[in-house]
Amino acid sequence: MNALFREAGVTVFERGWLSSNNVLLADASADETVLIDTGYASHAEQTVALICNALNGRVLDRIVNTHLHSDHCGGNHALQEAFDCAIDVPSGEVDKVDAWDEDALTYRATGQQCPRFRRTGSIGAGDELAHGRLRWRTLAAPGHDPESVVLYEPDLELLISADALWANGFGVVFPELIGEPGFDDVRRTLEMLASLRVRCVIPGHGAPFDDFEPALSRAFKRLQSLSADPARHARHAAKVLIKFHLLEVQSCSVDELDRWLDQVPYVGVTHAAHFASVDMRSWRVDLLNELASSGALSIDGRFVRNI
Repeated sequence: MNALFREAGVTVFERGWLSSNNVLLADASADETVLIDTGYASHAEQTVALICNALNGRVLDRIVNTHLHSDHCGGNHALQEAFDCAIDVPSGEVDKVDAWDEDALTYRATGQQCPRFRRTGSIGAGDELAHGRLRWRTLAAPGHDPESVVLYEPDLELLISADALWANGFGVVFPELIGEPGFDDVRRTLEMLASLRVRCVIPGHGAPFDDFEPALSRAFKRLQSLSADPARHARHAAKVLIKFHLLEVQSCSVDELDRWLDQVPYVGVTHAAHFASVDMRSWRVDLLNELASSGALSIDGRFVRNI
């Protein structure tokens, strides 16, 4: 796998949550250096340091975002400040970014942050990202996010899958949380990926892997399970939002967490759509207890801590 990455001029920065993985294309024969996705805002200083070290005196010319969830583009601003680099976003997000509509971009909906950055271009299905002798194809991959894309290099059979495919599943299907269909898009995206010849996958989270077909099988199985029980998926998504917040703040009082949850539209919408028969406060307590039982957090009296 490492030899394949060297041949492609690819460096993979496997990041821990809160950040997505970052993929640097910096082959010596290429006219420009390109970074795929930039992590979360609170990790931006570390992201800049990692890229500076990897480039070893070269500049970062271009950022390409697979989608605009905060953990994939939160470092855009800091990197653009450091390198004055171009930034391409998925073509369906252009107007939202230009107007910096935090509701449409879901930052307010998820209670997450993303510093404003300046878009200089866009990338969409059918576009090609040339890098040296390689030609990365841009493929639409809706589901986790309606505008998401993945990148595929057919000669080396490399796939940058973002959150459309992980080693054990895929990202939360956010459209489903607001009553819009998303599971069918996930299925179509997985079927599209299954049509590719893939030697190695660089996912949005977790280590690169080469067991592509078994990973697809696991993803299809997970999709079948979640689509058969949308409330289970919604409950999982609510816990993901809480865990993400605790990863950012590390600890807070239960009252502080309640006030944060009051301000996160996705939480209220999820409760109303799937759990309205349960009192909101009781539902939240159940979520916290489930997260504590799984070892994701600890509750000490009126204090909550990330684990």
